[in-house]
Amino acid sequence: MGSERQQRMKALGARLKGLRGEAGLTGAVLAQRAGVGQPTVSKVENGRMVPSLDVLGRLTRALGLDESTTQEVRDLLVAVEAAPGAAELAGAKGPAESPLDQAVRSAQLVRSFQCVVLPAMLQSAEYARHVFDSAPDSTPEGVGRAVAARVERQSLLYEPGRESVFVLTEGVLRTWPGSPALMLAQLDRLLAVESLSTVRLGVVPWRQAMPLMPRHGFTLCDRAAVVVETFRGERVLAGSTEVAAYEDTFSRFEEAATFGPDVRELLLRVMKDFRDLDASGTH
Repeated sequence: MGSERQQRMKALGARLKGLRGEAGLTGAVLAQRAGVGQPTVSKVENGRMVPSLDVLGRLTRALGLDESTTQEVRDLLVAVEAAPGAAELAGAKGPAESPLDQAVRSAQLVRSFQCVVLPAMLQSAEYARHVFDSAPDSTPEGVGRAVAARVERQSLLYEPGRESVFVLTEGVLRTWPGSPALMLAQLDRLLAVESLSTVRLGVVPWRQAMPLMPRHGFTLCDRAAVVVETFRGERVLAGSTEVAAYEDTFSRFEEAATFGPDVRELLLRVMKDFRDLDASGTH
């Protein structure tokens, strides 16, 4: 295990242990209140286990932490996930889930706005491969595992009871890695996903003025958390004020987007452009 990752795991564990002490709880009592095993609490506090976002949420709620302290602990988890050595550790036990992966998996309502890259849940395997290839310190083995995990997680789109709403700018559809042929396959996948009863796909056309200038992509998971995506990774925000602000922002982009037959027509127009590029030999 990379020493930097190990140090961050220990920092997260020490902070949780200190908070448990301040709350006057034993490890056994905390485990019972959180609905997790006592060995899990012990391993996390001793820096020998990285908790999932769900487990960390259980622990913070059982400790009765306020919003700022909860966010502090979440940021420590994000730092662990972003530390060098994460991909190597995942190789022994399967792909590691990012904070976004974990938050999406546990949510019944997912709303994602993207202005540059397609939402993770909509990416084809080849598109995702280019996304992971561009990450710092990527390795062929790590990229392969990450792509497999991303494709597997997309089965959530088909589960009854879940709802996914995606809003993209037209620029996302025209920002392409690889080749025009790759994007033709990717756009064909978007057409298939758009027809699902569990999915709403909207696009803000370039002819439509943006209601506000986007700074970055983000994903709302239920009404409990928002994952902000940046060049350096992902940050999970759980404060009610911040989540409400992002909900309002998403609603404004959603109102500017086109859905249904109009978005299908737009996708077909973009596909025609990529066919023309493919025929001209542009790569």
